[in-house]
Amino acid sequence: MEPTIGTITFLFTDVEGSTKMWEEAPDLMPQTIERHDEIALAVIEDNGGRVVKSRGEGDSVFAVFPRASEALAAAAKLQIALRTEPWPAKTPIKVRMALHTGEAQERDEDYYGAPVNRCARLRAIAHGGQIVVSLTTEELVRDGLKGGVSLKDLGLHRLKDLSRPEQVFQVLHPELPEDFPPLRSLDALPNNLPQQLTSFIGREQVIAEVLEIFKHTRLLSLTGSGGAGKTRLALQVAADLLEDYEDGVWMIELAALADPNLVAQSVATTIGVREEPGRPILATLTDFLKSKKVLLVLDNCEHLLSACATLCDQLLRASPGLYILATSREGLNIAGETTYRVPSLGLPDPRSSQVISELVQVEAVRLFVERAQAAQPSFQVNDQNAASLAQLCVRLDGIPLAIELAAARVKALSVDQINQRLDDRFRLLTGGSRTALPRQQTLRALIDWSYDLLTPEEQTLLRRLSVFAGGWTLEAAEAVCADSD
Repeated sequence: MEPTIGTITFLFTDVEGSTKMWEEAPDLMPQTIERHDEIALAVIEDNGGRVVKSRGEGDSVFAVFPRASEALAAAAKLQIALRTEPWPAKTPIKVRMALHTGEAQERDEDYYGAPVNRCARLRAIAHGGQIVVSLTTEELVRDGLKGGVSLKDLGLHRLKDLSRPEQVFQVLHPELPEDFPPLRSLDALPNNLPQQLTSFIGREQVIAEVLEIFKHTRLLSLTGSGGAGKTRLALQVAADLLEDYEDGVWMIELAALADPNLVAQSVATTIGVREEPGRPILATLTDFLKSKKVLLVLDNCEHLLSACATLCDQLLRASPGLYILATSREGLNIAGETTYRVPSLGLPDPRSSQVISELVQVEAVRLFVERAQAAQPSFQVNDQNAASLAQLCVRLDGIPLAIELAAARVKALSVDQINQRLDDRFRLLTGGSRTALPRQQTLRALIDWSYDLLTPEEQTLLRRLSVFAGGWTLEAAEAVCADSD
């Protein structure tokens, strides 16, 4: 079948509870999944769809359809076929499904982009045996429903991408069950994760790495330079982990906190622990968390390192069900901590000729384009600005905040003009969100904040290291920067 292009309807499926079934019936699962795949392939192709190559999820299916009506028909028929198949008693397959329509980029026989990610998030809130549909898809099929299919409005739900809520519909059919528990959206799980007003771009591989690391540690610190996107990454990872913490996922914002003595109080206030007269708040907090399965996200620890380190150490020792995800410009440096340096966004090769269809798939470019279109809706990548855009992203080192500040300038400057003016980055890269912290509104403020956190000795060393271009070896740094002290 030829590649599906233009507006596409995506079908994502997933076998509910497959990990447990693999553990309990490892001898039966291979043929069970093989039969599942045979049924899915036959139904999808019979209804005009195409199964996209596997993404390493052996019990899931990702398919694309040129028409939303064909995707809906395929989902209903597939769910009926899976429901009526005589599965072994130890491996009763129950599959959750989601449909969403949008435009996405195809690369290497796979699809990428916000609609793909949103469909995956939609699938994540469904239950085995259930089919859910986004508002976009519902609007395309509502006037042509047939074959006994109808749609039930399940209301507005926040998905785990933390962006705009989604109006969700359930597919009904006489041969399928109708009653399911509430959707597992952010609204149904205890948390205080804030809704984001801008989309989360890329980072698929980084998120996968962080989630894998978090399986083996109870304290993970995301470190990196200012503007690297540590907070947004932490929020997205926390959203992906919501179902693992029955007592909640709670974000504690420390950026505006100046007094280290108030760190424990901030945590307690956020998760609803009240102070007890005559008792330290840390003791009350520790007792509360002892029997809880909780994830705390401590955001912006760098100016309160000692207080955060002490708090994390005491809480983790006393609370076996507690996990902590911290963001900081340096690690907390306590026992049991794992650090992960957040990398810059993926960059284009500025030396190669820029093929627009390939350029706009690069993470840094995707971020620039989306934020530029928010500032200037008519902005487009074309043959005239592609080379300058690639060079601009490289010169900004793929730092998300710097790219966003540069993208805001398209209201007054062309991409080429922005690129030419980057020699004076501190004057150009200003004008961030008025609601952001002052240190996140300009590139100079971002650097000043980091510099002010250094000790006098560290500031001296940094000034001396500035004579190097492109990095240095330890021996070179010792020869140039060290003195008798």
